Amino acid sequence: MEKQDQEFSWQEVPKTERKHFFKTLAVMLGFTFFSASMLAGGQLGISLTFSQFIVVVLGGNLLLGFYTGALAYIAAKTGLSTHLLAKHAFGEKGSYLPSFLLAFTQVGWFGVGVAMFAVPVAQAMNWNVYVLIFTFGLAMTASAIFGIKALVVLGFVAVPAIAILGGYSVTQGVQDAGGVQTLFAYEPTATMAISAALAICIGSFISGGTLTPDFARFAKTAKQAVGATTIAFFLGNSLMFLFGAVGAMVYGLAEVSEVMFLQGLMIPAILVLGLNIWTTNDNALYASGLGFAHITKLPKKFFVILNGVIGTVLAMWMYNNFVGFLTILGVAIPSIGAILIADYFFIHKRHYPILAEMKVRAVNWIAIVSWAIGVTIAQLAPGIIPLNALIGTMIVYIVCTTVMNTVKKKKELVMTHDYSKRNIAQ
Repeated sequence: MEKQDQEFSWQEVPKTERKHFFKTLAVMLGFTFFSASMLAGGQLGISLTFSQFIVVVLGGNLLLGFYTGALAYIAAKTGLSTHLLAKHAFGEKGSYLPSFLLAFTQVGWFGVGVAMFAVPVAQAMNWNVYVLIFTFGLAMTASAIFGIKALVVLGFVAVPAIAILGGYSVTQGVQDAGGVQTLFAYEPTATMAISAALAICIGSFISGGTLTPDFARFAKTAKQAVGATTIAFFLGNSLMFLFGAVGAMVYGLAEVSEVMFLQGLMIPAILVLGLNIWTTNDNALYASGLGFAHITKLPKKFFVILNGVIGTVLAMWMYNNFVGFLTILGVAIPSIGAILIADYFFIHKRHYPILAEMKVRAVNWIAIVSWAIGVTIAQLAPGIIPLNALIGTMIVYIVCTTVMNTVKKKKELVMTHDYSKRNIAQ
């Protein structure tokens, strides 16, 4: 019999445990309100005109919204996490590859997030950075233990606070710059191709976006899941990019907390930075716990605690050395989501059997090979890397699966025909 826990690590979320729209929205917005998005927005802000920035961010996050919205639809329809969906597409043992990659990246982002809070606050307040890392890391780990319920509560508190205080800071920045017209007249200090800017916009959160099913599976309906997810990744993530870009254009600073320090808003800055990172980091611990629980069949809470401790201990090392590695892994993650989407919509025609009743193959080698080819396409093909990964992987997976299924059916027909001929001859 399958193991059970309150977070449904190994089975579908039943209808009786589903959450209403605003709870789902609070969790998803809390996930996308992340300082790394503001830093990415700042990078775009110094490299694009304000008009180009608006087009890139709205276009990039719209595509990100479509991608995560598709995953949210699957999650709400099936009630399955990313890792259980991977069992359908990759097989029982094959799903360990995407689960490990996804869980590992989230532990890394947790550590980076802890340091992103501790370093600027320690500098501003002249505090010990390691004491801050230890305190903040363990506090976030403790709240993540309570699972989806804690994520909902944290989202309801953090999202309005970040939006209001961050919005106030950006409004003040626009006034300091001389008005919106000054932003539109802004000339970037560096140059960047639109394709590269779109790659940054989409790639900055496509790794986390692939884990959308871990949270969207709790939505009451597919419509609510898609709506909440699309709003979070289109509007919410765009807002984070805007915060970063305005700070970079006006003050030369991409992080809204640093802008607020400069504006004399010390306490609001610490509050915004802390809540900003706390919401995403708790989601990261939750998702990483699900991933390792799927692989080991041990309780999710155990890995939430373990991953939180590891992320806290290695936070400074990850902050200084790990972001580049996470970027490399980010190339590999979109191909996972592409296979999940292709398998559900195109191969199984939006119908999966109940997980407990289905016979799951050990490894779907077509999925593994398609993933590897998709990663290669993403890096070698010209254009936007995340889109190359998504489109290339989906095409390879659909074509290869269709061909193999056709060959299998022909073999079955031949065997049936031969068997019938032998019976007639007898």
